[in-house]
Amino acid sequence: MIKGKNIFEVIFSFAVKMLTLISISLLFLIIIFIFKESIPFFKKVPVELFLKGNMWRPLSSKPQFSLLPMILSTLYISFLSVLIALPVGLFCAVFLSFVVDKKVRKIIKPMIDMLVGIPSVIYGFIGLLIIVKFFEDKFSMATGETVLAGALLLSIMILPFVISTIDESIRKNMDRYYVASKAMGVSKWYFVWNVIIKASKRGILAGVIMALGRALGETMAVMMVTGNSPIMPRLLGKAETISSLIALEMGTVQVGSLHYHALFAAGFILMIMILFINVILNIIKKALI
Repeated sequence: MIKGKNIFEVIFSFAVKMLTLISISLLFLIIIFIFKESIPFFKKVPVELFLKGNMWRPLSSKPQFSLLPMILSTLYISFLSVLIALPVGLFCAVFLSFVVDKKVRKIIKPMIDMLVGIPSVIYGFIGLLIIVKFFEDKFSMATGETVLAGALLLSIMILPFVISTIDESIRKNMDRYYVASKAMGVSKWYFVWNVIIKASKRGILAGVIMALGRALGETMAVMMVTGNSPIMPRLLGKAETISSLIALEMGTVQVGSLHYHALFAAGFILMIMILFINVILNIIKKALI
């Protein structure tokens, strides 16, 4: 019986290692493929020129390829959405852990988790019919397709990641400190804000990392509410993210053209951005230990 159990553990361990290796290999191959398709573009257009300027005109008589407006739009919308979602997610996690009873929590928590499974195109339709329409009607705007509309919609989409991660961290720390705080006569809300929240810094940052990763790569929903104009972003102006740019133009571009390789170069830059931001946030996370 013990021998059979050991064999099962060895097989299971081997299977997990192989699946991990396959996942890493696939990711590595994707990066290599995108980089390979970007090389012909970077041979003709310097990286500095690609990252500077404010014009994206791939089909003009004198093509211009500047990704800077899309980079700024991607960062602007993503960070603004996290800034909106973080306080809301934190208060929701506190509400689930300290206010509602277990029966209500068992109903609300799965409903929040289900928000992750809603297709992004559905979120896009909601954004068009509610957020964009609201801006047009209440503020007499020519169009409600703005950076703010994209950030508001994206904040709703990443909210489940923020709530779930923070809630899990809060509950772990609550199990660790609750008995001691109760014995010392610490009040409930002092315990929440001065003990649990401070102890959950790493969990909160982990939620930010997950949410930001989702926000940076989101395409369809953001594309439907931001106007898709390759111009410098303004809060109440139109914008276009890198992922939206690729989604809109890749289907009509001529394979092998400079424009084609420019879109792969844009995708490569997006991957570098996501990697760099995640490395920085993980360094901050480790510093909070």
